[in-house]
Parts: sequence; structure tokens; C-alpha cells
Amino acid sequence: MEYSTNSILSLISHLHTVSADFTNRRLADTAGLVSSHGYILYLLSQHQKLSMKELADGINRDKSTTTVLIRKLRESGLVREEAAEDDGRRKYIALTEQGLAYTERTSAISRELLTECYRGFSEADKQTLLELLQRMNRNIENAL
Repeated sequence: MEYSTNSILSLISHLHTVSADFTNRRLADTAGLVSSHGYILYLLSQHQKLSMKELADGINRDKSTTTVLIRKLRESGLVREEAAEDDGRRKYIALTEQGLAYTERTSAISRELLTECYRGFSEADKQTLLELLQRMNRNIENAL
């Protein structure tokens, strides 16, 4: 398909889809995990633990979808629930040792994806792309 400035959002959507496909194919041997699972694991590797709300916000999904994704990760032994020290009703999600090891694999997949995405890009090209997409994102968020 030929894209134009009027179809840039379609292109961004398509990039999101093919990026997820790229990741999912490389995760195919891991008990049905998909790119959203990988991103949750990445977020948890960057923080010691996160609440369900923080995870839902981080992956841009609603809490019920995030709960289903976390359940799969828990069943796979990659994450565990922890009660908050000050309030037993609040739960946090944290990586298990197995989950920490798995994030190393998903990180390698992410690096491979970025290598493919940026093939033929200079550092200046990458920086310009980032700045333009951030500006576009701010514009849309401000319009909300």
C-alpha cells in the first residue's frame, strides 16, 4: 500500500501490527505468550514491582485485559503477586527469577526488532523521527 501524509496514522497502525507480528513469531515457542506479555515483563524489569493500574496504564490497556495478561504470566511462572505492606488489599506484580531470565530473551527480540526498524537510518534520522512522533503524540493527547 502507498502511504501519504493523510494516511500517516494508518501507517503507524500498520507498523504496530507488523512489529507485534515480528515479536509474536519469535515468542511462538513460549506457551502462547504475545508481545503484550513481553512489554509487561519489560516494565517489571524496569521497576521492582507495579500495581495492576500502573501496568494497565503502561501497556495502554484496560484493567480487565491486563488482569488476563497477568494471569497467563503468573500461570507460566514469570510473575508473582505481592500484597502491599501497608494494605493487604492492594496487590503488586513482580518478576520471578524465571521471569527475570525471560526478560533477557524478550530484550534480545526487542533489540533485533529495532535493528530491523532502523536499518539505513542515521542517528540524526532516528532523533528526528522520535521528535516528530512525540510532537504528534502530544498534539493528540492535548486534543483529548
